[in-house]
Amino acid sequence: MTKNPKRRNSQLPEIWRRFRKNKVAVLGLIILCFILFLAVFADFIVPYEKCIEQIGSERLQWPSRRHLFGTDDLGRDLFARVIHGSRYSLMIGVSTSLMALAAGAVLGASAGYFGGMVDNIICRIIDVFMCVPPILLSLAVVAALGSNMKNLIIAITVSCIPGNVRLIRSVVLTVAEQDYVEAARSYGTSHARIIFKYVLPNAIGPIVVNTTMAISDMILSAAGLSFIGMGIQPPSPEWGALLSNAQDYMFTSLYLLIFPGVFILLASLSFNLVGDGLTDALDPKLKD
Repeated sequence: MTKNPKRRNSQLPEIWRRFRKNKVAVLGLIILCFILFLAVFADFIVPYEKCIEQIGSERLQWPSRRHLFGTDDLGRDLFARVIHGSRYSLMIGVSTSLMALAAGAVLGASAGYFGGMVDNIICRIIDVFMCVPPILLSLAVVAALGSNMKNLIIAITVSCIPGNVRLIRSVVLTVAEQDYVEAARSYGTSHARIIFKYVLPNAIGPIVVNTTMAISDMILSAAGLSFIGMGIQPPSPEWGALLSNAQDYMFTSLYLLIFPGVFILLASLSFNLVGDGLTDALDPKLKD
């Protein structure tokens, strides 16, 4: 009826072997691990007080041994703000993707498994949301709820749900026709148990890949909203907010744009590269 857990665990070395063959994906994983290291150990690398400490005599200083990334217009250490800002960006990217995945799994699996009226109702509601570009939908939600971190997470999650529902529905439509699902039905297994124990676990490959790559989009969305003042508000050191603050000094203190921009680029690129590697590693058609 379902795959043996031991067999599934035995596939992990094979998946890792396939993943390692993609050198670009491995590079993305290394970059991702580096950024995660900075985010987890940010307090040990540089105290948070450096993010908010304002030293007027050191404002707008270019990178030096004392300030690795220079200082901003208020004399705050940019290295500390970028490092601690990684926590905000990664937390938003991961949390919104996981919440959108949870909602998408329930709605998409229900639509694909039950079909009929349930499928029509869910798909028509999703069609309404998909008529609005994700960034505009996020802006509308933030404008209605207010600009803060909680509302930013809600807004980005809402904009990400329709795509997850569509993907999971399409995968479940295929998996739901398999013999082991029919066998589970014949034994009188409940619909919820079939969906969460048999259907979703056997459709996990495309879902994992999509979620990994969606984190990249969520990081960019959060940075974009913060850049236009609709996301995390100062003095929180979020990467998009740092770019927004640096606009007035782009011709005199270019480093204020370069360092946050590079970290946004690396974080987004690393998730995309890892997702691309997982696409090949989880593809059962690839034997070599």
